[in-house]
Amino acid sequence: MPRAPWRRRRTTDSPRPAGRRWAGPLRRSSTFARQVLLVRVGRRDDDLRTTDLALPEHRYADRQRRRYGLDRLSRPPIDATRAEIEAVMPISPALPMVHTDEATAGSIPLLPGERTMARRMKFGVVNACTLASLMLGMLAIFLAMQGEVRLAALCLIACVVFDGLDGALARRLGVASPFGAQMDSLADMCSFGLAAPVVVYASLAGSVSTAAAAVACALVAACAAIRLARFNVSPKDGRFFCGVPTTMAAAVLAVTVAIGLPVPGPVLVAGVALLAFAMVSSFPYAKLARLVKMPPWLWLAPVIGALVDVRLTFALIVVGYLVSGPVLWLRQRRTA
Repeated sequence: MPRAPWRRRRTTDSPRPAGRRWAGPLRRSSTFARQVLLVRVGRRDDDLRTTDLALPEHRYADRQRRRYGLDRLSRPPIDATRAEIEAVMPISPALPMVHTDEATAGSIPLLPGERTMARRMKFGVVNACTLASLMLGMLAIFLAMQGEVRLAALCLIACVVFDGLDGALARRLGVASPFGAQMDSLADMCSFGLAAPVVVYASLAGSVSTAAAAVACALVAACAAIRLARFNVSPKDGRFFCGVPTTMAAAVLAVTVAIGLPVPGPVLVAGVALLAFAMVSSFPYAKLARLVKMPPWLWLAPVIGALVDVRLTFALIVVGYLVSGPVLWLRQRRTA
């Protein structure tokens, strides 16, 4: 039977079928590219093994040596193969490892900008005001534990003063920094989120049940923490606060205790809980800067009322401020 014209004749000296000779260069080139990528992706020179760099010619020579016992066949050195791979795609040297904390500490300084002695002194003065607010809050807790409720309330009012002073000085002296903002937030949590509820709890002793006073004061602490955390991550609005700020809430509680507002215990507990919920509400409340810019004739009523009855005037001002949030919210929804 004659051979098909398309079938190639196999020679006796060829170790593999002649019809597969055309695929040899393709296999060699693809395997070589695979080895180059294997080395390039992440293997270092010290980790390269002989089997990883064995090209098709080397494996074919190994098979023939095992098959025919031809010891004279030898493999080329691995260094030459590595040189060929590096000639195609050089291996980049490993980059030195840098500690994350050191890199972060070096890229985010406590005081951004020029680090002169004058700016460092201004930065220290601003942070001293923040620490003074923190220490006064701790002192208010100690005084409340000893029964000095009125004096503890005065310490809380001083905390409010220092809290407003450090922010104003930081902006005025040009030393505002993320470190100062975070430190101010932590000091507010201690002074207004913990000290104020403790002082209120000490003032409610004997007038209401212990459980009711504890629940109301714990609610103030929880809402203050939520309020401060939300304030740190929320975009800032130059006109309104989103909810009653913790400083304002602590000031209301401190003045209430200091002046001895003649309100029954259950009503006072309800007012404390309402103030806590107002801190985490989404109602817009005007900032102090907008209140100061009000027409002068609007301040005549509070001044005259304070001369007549300070406690009643203070209660009306607090109620009016709390009601202003829902009123502004409804007004914004109607105009939107």
